Amino acid sequence: MSDSTHYDLVIIGSGSGNSLVTPELESGRTAVVDRGVGSTDAFGGTCLNVGCIPTKMFVYAADVARTVVDAGRFGVDATLDGVRWRDIRDRVFGRIDPISEGGRDYRVEADHTEAYLGHARFVGDRELEVEITQPGGHHEVGSVQRITGDQVVIATGSRPRIPQPVLDSGVPFHTSDSIMRIEELPGSIVVVGGGVIAAEFAHVFSALGVRVTVVTRTERLLRVMDQEISQAFTDLARGRWHLHTGARPTAVRRGGEGVELDLADGTTVSGELLLVATGRVPNSEDLGLEAAGVRVHGDGRIEVDEHGRTTAPGVWTLGDVSSEYQLKHVANQEARVVAHNLTHPGDLRSFDHRYVPSAVFSDPQLAMVGLTEDQARAKGYEVTAKTQRYGDVAYGWAMEDSTGLFKVVADRRTGHLLGAHVMGPHASSLIQPVIQALSLGGPTGPLTAAQLARGQYWIHPALAEVLENALLGLEVAPHHDVTADYDPEGAADA
Repeated sequence: MSDSTHYDLVIIGSGSGNSLVTPELESGRTAVVDRGVGSTDAFGGTCLNVGCIPTKMFVYAADVARTVVDAGRFGVDATLDGVRWRDIRDRVFGRIDPISEGGRDYRVEADHTEAYLGHARFVGDRELEVEITQPGGHHEVGSVQRITGDQVVIATGSRPRIPQPVLDSGVPFHTSDSIMRIEELPGSIVVVGGGVIAAEFAHVFSALGVRVTVVTRTERLLRVMDQEISQAFTDLARGRWHLHTGARPTAVRRGGEGVELDLADGTTVSGELLLVATGRVPNSEDLGLEAAGVRVHGDGRIEVDEHGRTTAPGVWTLGDVSSEYQLKHVANQEARVVAHNLTHPGDLRSFDHRYVPSAVFSDPQLAMVGLTEDQARAKGYEVTAKTQRYGDVAYGWAMEDSTGLFKVVADRRTGHLLGAHVMGPHASSLIQPVIQALSLGGPTGPLTAAQLARGQYWIHPALAEVLENALLGLEVAPHHDVTADYDPEGAADA
């Protein structure tokens, strides 16, 4: 083992944690420790290599395929002649892999950082041992390097959760870490799970011609979303995939087309491949956190305060390993806060988790922000809600859309917006005005529906009119009538 090397800052993880090396820190010595993603040595974290970016590139290809298949509705005769899976895959990773490799090379070669390509474990107060597991750095594979830091940031992310019955079965399976790099497109696939990852990959593979079976324990897909939207999506999914809800797998084995699952209701499903998409767990194990005095919650998340501090002095954390929001934009916001706090101990900033939006890039697309209708009622609000169909506005007619929904939730007494929930094309973009209204309101709180609906122009006949009409459909107290003219000068008094 080498002698200890000291740094001003040690960062464990190369996802959002990699952005902590700001110009203010470049004058000091920083160590970046990373062991790769999943079973690979990919540098740059989950989003870049196995998460947000590659999945959405696959989703876009699937959307194109679906557009061709549906073209006849618009009087356009088109056929989907074939799908070149390897070309789709190689387009994605032909872009991503060089970025990952370039990021690693930059950290290895930069004068102001030292890269340790391996697994870190705390052995004391801000003291770590790093087992080098990858070539490409300045340290020999198999060696153990001891490092210390004035400050340490844990940003190790998360990994797929694998149910024990699947592990015990010995049956080969894929997760989101591996499914995108398969060599051939299967004829059929079984997806276990009912959340975001399951919904997105079910769309990708079904649009590319694969027979998709989805098995979920819950009665609805995407059950964390507003119940009305979740149920509508589940109803649509039944017409596109072989969907088994409220279904508990009791056995997993080789057989049939490749793998078979027995369900508690006596049904057996099979497919060539098995994709396990049952959520993600924090990468907090085997870090020696006890030696550092870093406490964790029962679900494995590292305990963290609003400034990013753990229970150990000088040790910070951000992203999936500590946040209840497993979202890249949340990890990025937390990284900005921690980056500031590392160099401004007398002027600490706080995480902003008030209105965290999320989106699901399935077919149809979904997005949400703020409270669901049920959550708002549980919090004691006098709730008013309006669900507007895409097909009721002019651009919805142009799209021949028959399934899109935009739901807004507000306080009937004050007219203040509480949340929005969308299912349909461009949902992740259409919801942004509501995110702004919630996040950038005045001293009285979020903007009211009246302020958002009548305080600006809405381009006609753009699809955003579906939000305008939803806002106008809310029933609020007379003095907050959303159809009344809005006076910008009186915004603070509205």
